[in-house]
Amino acid sequence: MANYYLDSETYKHHLHHPLMKRIVELKERNFADKEAFDYAPVDFEDAMDSYDKVLEIVGEICADIIAPNAEEVDHEGPTVANGRVIYASGTQRNLEAVRKAGLMGINMPRQYGGLNFPTVPYIMAADMVSRADASFENLWGLQDCAETLYEFGNEDQHKRYIPRVCGGETMSMDLTEPDAGSDLQAAMLKATYSEQDGCWYLNGVKRFITNGDSDIHLVLARSEEGTRDGRGLSMFIYDKKNGGVNVRRIENKMGIKGSPTCELVYKNAKAEIVGDRKLGLIKYVMALMNGARLGIMAQAVGLSEAAYQEGFAYAQERKQFGKAIIEFPAVYEMVALMRAKADASRSMLYETARFVDIYKALDDISKERKLEPEERQEMKKYNKLADAFTPMGKGMTTEFANQNTYDAIQIHGGSGFMKDYTCERLYRDARITNIYEGTTQLQVVAAIRHVTTGTYLAQIHEYDAQDYKPELADLKQKLQAMTAKYEELVKLVTETKDNEYIDFQARRLVEAASHCVFGYLLLQDANRTESFRRSAEVYITYGQAEVNKIYAYITTFDRESIDFFKA
Repeated sequence: MANYYLDSETYKHHLHHPLMKRIVELKERNFADKEAFDYAPVDFEDAMDSYDKVLEIVGEICADIIAPNAEEVDHEGPTVANGRVIYASGTQRNLEAVRKAGLMGINMPRQYGGLNFPTVPYIMAADMVSRADASFENLWGLQDCAETLYEFGNEDQHKRYIPRVCGGETMSMDLTEPDAGSDLQAAMLKATYSEQDGCWYLNGVKRFITNGDSDIHLVLARSEEGTRDGRGLSMFIYDKKNGGVNVRRIENKMGIKGSPTCELVYKNAKAEIVGDRKLGLIKYVMALMNGARLGIMAQAVGLSEAAYQEGFAYAQERKQFGKAIIEFPAVYEMVALMRAKADASRSMLYETARFVDIYKALDDISKERKLEPEERQEMKKYNKLADAFTPMGKGMTTEFANQNTYDAIQIHGGSGFMKDYTCERLYRDARITNIYEGTTQLQVVAAIRHVTTGTYLAQIHEYDAQDYKPELADLKQKLQAMTAKYEELVKLVTETKDNEYIDFQARRLVEAASHCVFGYLLLQDANRTESFRRSAEVYITYGQAEVNKIYAYITTFDRESIDFFKA
């Protein structure tokens, strides 16, 4: 029987990373839940066994149900009738399967019906779901909105809403509007408080809302009359049971067709505020977006993996000039680089997830008791690393997903252009990943400060200081040479103190840092598990060439020629 979790040692390799000991220790609070819940782990080994068993169930559902439904879902898609969304029949079967398996609310606390899993196994499940069908990940993965509700909602809201998510209800984040896409501070959906009713009412239009007819919505709305910036926005919960919101239409999209992207009309929709007024964008949406970006990274990794699998299988089967095309250098180089990019992307995904796990667990503990000084330092460290790795990871993994799906079609040749082959759908599905939840260009804007302040360089040096097997010495030397060039470029660009020039070169600097980080992560993987050795060799060779190109471009660039690029 097929199983996406068991068909590769990759997942268990990442699940059993050394940092998991600390993550489980923090998440389980010395395994205090074992007295109250019979399914709570009693020790570290028991917790890891729970993650392993649940991920095996996810892998089975992905292989036996979600993946076989994917083509049908892509062709059928969702529809809208009388202001409500009707999912494709395959999507309905997918939802039923994950609900029956208890996989909704997987990362929520047990007192609300969740499994209390850390981010790492949750994101691992998202990775596998995305490999099976990226459009379904957009529905299942939005349960991550419950994390924001748990982090910023009050206890009453926790008790009323989170058990519903754990029980199988869906969520959405209603942020963008016709005139407020990347610039969310321009959102104008109006929130009005009624003293008579003691509640808020929402009026206006939201656009490009993923799973917009969900059961529970987190909504960004303007609560402060007369304002036009981010300080006038608050976050609200809208419950579909209360009515007042209709789906005007479902967008006719290029890809991820199983996931309904909706335009919503709010007409006196009853809502309740989350947290404090005026912090909707400044605090809550920023936290929500970071979680969503980690989810998109998982989606990109799943797509990269699926593209590699399709390309590799076809290259082995397809014969031209009397031999399989994988025997031609032009093809086997492409296949090897696809494998390396998928492995590097996955390593970045789980490294980021580990950073998120530690800082979020400590933040949660800080609401129960005062943190010790060393715990505060630990939380600060991992919060900073998560803040740095999220935009870098989201930017690079989604670009790699687009490259891998492109190459999968190229390997298929003319057949890849036909809808008979899975790679055609993967290519369309991947295209949105480097656009939504912040384009790659916006990720560069978020990441560049970690270039200029040295966050990436400090972490690269930390990776370099680790002990590696002697047979990996050549790869480590290549990474050290790449790092030296990156450090030189950062100094060269920042010493100009020319903000326009720094912004112009930002993408190249972030990419150079990324190749160093991704390379070291793969080196660590190869140090722990021999099967990663080939991907480390391929990726580091590729990364070295890319850093050399960036180095040549920046060191020979005439700053005055920036004007050539202006409209």
